[in-house]
Amino acid sequence: MQTKDFQKTAYLSDFLKPVQIVFGLKGQEKVQAIGELLDALVKQKLLSNKKLILTRIIDRERLDSTAIGSGVALPHARVDTGGDMAIAVGYSEKGIDFDAADGKKVHIVILVVWNPTIPGLFNHLFAGLARFLIKPDFQHRLFSAKDKAELYKILSEVELNLPRHEDKIISRASLLHKLQELEIKKKKSSKEQQKEIQKHINLIREELDESLLGRFDKLMERYGFAVAEAVGGVCQGCNINVSTQMYSAIEGSNDIYVCENCGKFLVSPKKKKA
Repeated sequence: MQTKDFQKTAYLSDFLKPVQIVFGLKGQEKVQAIGELLDALVKQKLLSNKKLILTRIIDRERLDSTAIGSGVALPHARVDTGGDMAIAVGYSEKGIDFDAADGKKVHIVILVVWNPTIPGLFNHLFAGLARFLIKPDFQHRLFSAKDKAELYKILSEVELNLPRHEDKIISRASLLHKLQELEIKKKKSSKEQQKEIQKHINLIREELDESLLGRFDKLMERYGFAVAEAVGGVCQGCNINVSTQMYSAIEGSNDIYVCENCGKFLVSPKKKKA
């Protein structure tokens, strides 16, 4: 995989070359599509051991779909393959079922494989992509691309703010919340059930920064839980109001914040299913 300086602003094109784009995925379901993208990276010698990485990615998909809505999916794996990061992009005109929350088929698949020695890298990459993918005009151009060259040109505009040492702890709140749920469930489960739950726990922990996990583990050990929802401006961990500015930032966000009163991680409440 390619090695880059992660202390500077980068562009998706720094990691993505035209040969890493599969325009016209043949796979009708996600395992086949992901396999095609891995083949493209193996062919460019950006990674090896396709079987191991495919298994890791599919395990992650079973835990929680990486479809982010609006026809886009970001399957990924944190695997020690010797480099830093490898990216491949696939386009499917018919669409692929990724079990997306919005029920829509996926037409753009952005596959990311990165090194465990770079904690939090995917979260920064995800944030950079999301800023562009939520723009209606960018989405329209992306899905209207006529060929590989046009798709590459559009994706090359994506700017990434990759990790810096001074970055604050920001990660995917849904994953940290899920980790807490699994840790609590594990304590109440049988030994056989604990083995399966631990597999899911390990997958989540691989995606989160060590500093984040260190704080999480200490809070779990001390209080029995580390993540609290902020409901109506009140931390559910200590029942004390958080600042209006912080609550505004938390509401509807997938970032992680820390309660100024009790020190627990604060996340936006989960949306209730209709």
